[in-house]
Amino acid sequence: MSFEKEIKLVEELCMTPGISAHEENIAGILERELKDVADEIEIDAMGNFIATKKGSSKKGPKVMLAAHMDEIGLMVRYIDDNGFIRFSTVGGVNDQMLMNQTVVIHSRNGDFTGVIGSKPPHVTKPEERKKVVPFDEMFIDIGAKDKEQVEEMVRIGDPITFKTWFEAFPNNLVMCKALDNRLGCFVMTEVLKRIDSKATVYGVGTTQEEVGLKGAKVVSYKLNPDMAFALDVTLSGDHPGIKPDEAPVVIGKGPALIVIDASGRGIMTPKCILDLLTNVGDEKDIPYQLEVSDAGTTDGTSIHLTREGIPTGVLSVPTRYIHTTVSVASLDDVESTIQLITEVINGLE
Repeated sequence: MSFEKEIKLVEELCMTPGISAHEENIAGILERELKDVADEIEIDAMGNFIATKKGSSKKGPKVMLAAHMDEIGLMVRYIDDNGFIRFSTVGGVNDQMLMNQTVVIHSRNGDFTGVIGSKPPHVTKPEERKKVVPFDEMFIDIGAKDKEQVEEMVRIGDPITFKTWFEAFPNNLVMCKALDNRLGCFVMTEVLKRIDSKATVYGVGTTQEEVGLKGAKVVSYKLNPDMAFALDVTLSGDHPGIKPDEAPVVIGKGPALIVIDASGRGIMTPKCILDLLTNVGDEKDIPYQLEVSDAGTTDGTSIHLTREGIPTGVLSVPTRYIHTTVSVASLDDVESTIQLITEVINGLE
């Protein structure tokens, strides 16, 4: 299957900056894609994007599809007298991957490129080379001569994203930053374009997932759907350094249907929802994988605890190197995710 059109939109979503609480540009792309599909579009007070596609039956169920729009990143915290910038992390950033990255500071005065500097190996002691430098000992160099010049360009609180590129790999794989979770955003838009259902479907781009599942909590309370599905990514364990039992989900075998995550501290998917997903997958011959995870969680955790409880499932695209600038995922898995959730919604009475 050719994915030329899909690749262009995935690339745009991934390359567009949008760390937590700064997702407005992503919402703009979603609005453009769905303005001719949705019956209503709105942005709530938390910045959540909500596209409503009404079902063919007034008695049909209400279904929410939630994909978080934010990516991990950094934020300007302090500017020293020599013009070097100290920063804080936003979301789950691994200190080990930060050193010597190129970044972009998004300021009201424009975008400014910087580098996260470090000691050259020539003056690094042997014991220092074996240690991971913590982020609060790092700095960003934007080429300014002093503090005053930096302050003419950026200010405290400006968001920072990683400067990288998008690459289409062989075998329908793609590489970029922010596949977590622009792939989920892409899935949500495609499902709304394809469904023809009795159900009313809310396509939601949530905010601030990476810093506490915040937007999902607010929007699920507002919409109070009969059921919901969080669309996200999950760890793919098909590369060196991971044991099969640590991350058995792999690229190329379809979306992961989450049974539980975070060892049960996150979501524990209701049997009725899991059966619905697996039964449709089996009936329509759409590949899927089941995942029991000890690791992180998703918007599904916030959604299913809202009000009196909302039956919620999670479909995640297997992705290598999550929360780095070089994540890798399969568009075949993305397509399987779209097909499965589309068939589920179209079959609802």
